Amino acid sequence: MLLAAGLGVLIGLCLGALGGGGGVLVVPALVYALGQSAQQATTSSIIIVGLTAVTGTLARLRGGQVDWRTGLVFGVFGLPAAYLGTLANHRVSQHVLLLAFAALTVLAAAAMLINGRRPDAPRSADDARRGATALIGQAIGCGLVIGFLTGFLGVGGGFLVVPALVIGLRMPMSRAVGTSLLIIAVNSVSALGARIGVAEFEWRVILPFTLAAVAGALAGKRISGALSGDTLTRAFAVLLALVGAAVAVQSLGQF
Repeated sequence: MLLAAGLGVLIGLCLGALGGGGGVLVVPALVYALGQSAQQATTSSIIIVGLTAVTGTLARLRGGQVDWRTGLVFGVFGLPAAYLGTLANHRVSQHVLLLAFAALTVLAAAAMLINGRRPDAPRSADDARRGATALIGQAIGCGLVIGFLTGFLGVGGGFLVVPALVIGLRMPMSRAVGTSLLIIAVNSVSALGARIGVAEFEWRVILPFTLAAVAGALAGKRISGALSGDTLTRAFAVLLALVGAAVAVQSLGQF
């Protein structure tokens, strides 16, 4: 229980400060540190990350740190996709789950780092109008993809939501963090609902992990407020790259 609580604090800090990345750490922590199977870990992760995301969202209600329109579009279209992802989760092996997890984290990290080096081009009035028209379509498409991956990988999708909001929708990092937490919370509800009745819940691990993660998320919000958007973006990308590489090495070594 002490190990679970310690890991929970660390992951809550990441989730609260970065709006994602916490779930990316939860699954490897549950598998490699606490001995759960990949299927058990993805289920536990949905509960831990989902409740932590709710706490983080509530803490950001003031100050315009949550884009409700984008978040709800993501979430609503992610609900059925998360259910389908959960069904797929039960049909693949542990190695496939972990390797898919590793590949996506590394790709997301690369996209964040590359995008951070590109200066924003000036936008004309026509560009702005076209951008507003395309916003809903982009949010729907991203919501479907990330919803599916939430159910499939059990990570809440934050490690993909933040890059999608920052790169695809050009949202400031500070606002993307809060909006990501809202999307994670909504997607987690659907993914968890699809597991009730068929999944095993190891509450002696989940409860201390979740409580510690919630406390860490509240502390992480303070860290987020003290850092610039560029610093948060780089920290998020480096975290993703390190975790993805570690999981890939560990998984390939087990073949």
